[in-house]
Amino acid sequence: MTLPLNVGETRLLCGLEAQQALGAAFARRLPPASVLFLEGELGAGKTSFTQGLVEALGFTDSVTSPTYALMHLYPAPGGRVLHVDAYRVRDPNELYEMDLDDLIRGSRLSVIEWGERLYADYPDAPILRFAHVDAQPEVREVTRVR
Repeated sequence: MTLPLNVGETRLLCGLEAQQALGAAFARRLPPASVLFLEGELGAGKTSFTQGLVEALGFTDSVTSPTYALMHLYPAPGGRVLHVDAYRVRDPNELYEMDLDDLIRGSRLSVIEWGERLYADYPDAPILRFAHVDAQPEVREVTRVR
């Protein structure tokens, strides 16, 4: 799979539109049933990136962080998107007890934030790290880790 970022590559994104555009570019290039991990501090752009990704697959409603719900399902013409926020999950088995495997298998794309404890279960899944850029509040840095 040829993705918009190579492993080890970093890109600076200036503003919300740039974050969403990168998400859209990933949506167009990730094959069906892909898992994508996002990591980074709060407010670093993970959800904005996901908004662009989900919208590129044809979902037209609001895309929000699933921090309190743990997961959101977005039905889109391009296939359902699963959006998971594992920040508050202490044990990955909690997610598996919520049928995570079945949800992933039935989704066009699964985006998992704060999913470090799941990396070994999905060794081929790309990992993107988002970060703030000091002294530039509108700029985010995104690096493809894997």
